[in-house]
Amino acid sequence: MYPFVRIAKELFKAARQPRIGLTDTHVSHHLCWPWDIDFWMELNNGRTLTLFDLGRVPMAIRTGLAGALRRNGWGLTVAGSSVRYRRRVRMFDRIEMRSRCVGWDARFLYIEQSMWRGGECANHMILRAAMTSPAGIVPTADVLAALGSHDPSPALPDFVAAWIAADSQRPWPPAR
Repeated sequence: MYPFVRIAKELFKAARQPRIGLTDTHVSHHLCWPWDIDFWMELNNGRTLTLFDLGRVPMAIRTGLAGALRRNGWGLTVAGSSVRYRRRVRMFDRIEMRSRCVGWDARFLYIEQSMWRGGECANHMILRAAMTSPAGIVPTADVLAALGSHDPSPALPDFVAAWIAADSQRPWPPAR
């Protein structure tokens, strides 16, 4: 089940925190609950993706992105992601989550998120997000304008650029 109560708590907190720039880091703290674990008594890999919402959505509030989406009737959708799992997160572990937009291109925002446990990075994700309207994907330039910005994207980290290039080689739709 989706963590509605947890996201509501994070949204409440984010609305009361200072605004941050689009490329600034939003930091949040979470607990791995019993319903987040799998048979091996550690954070479930699919639940990890869901828990990243607890950082990404509040980050959108603090950057003003959520308000721009609401004012324009746009949605926000995940258009791709890559996760690296490196350390176990067990039941009742405390997690620090870091979320930030690392840049954009004509169609997507690229968001980096990580979960830290005891000073070590447990997992790391890069995510491609698209803003959508009934007409399809909203150009990033329009989204930035709605945020009152016309700034160019910072240079994407090499690993993000390599991921974009590799993903563009992937056949779509996949072969049956």
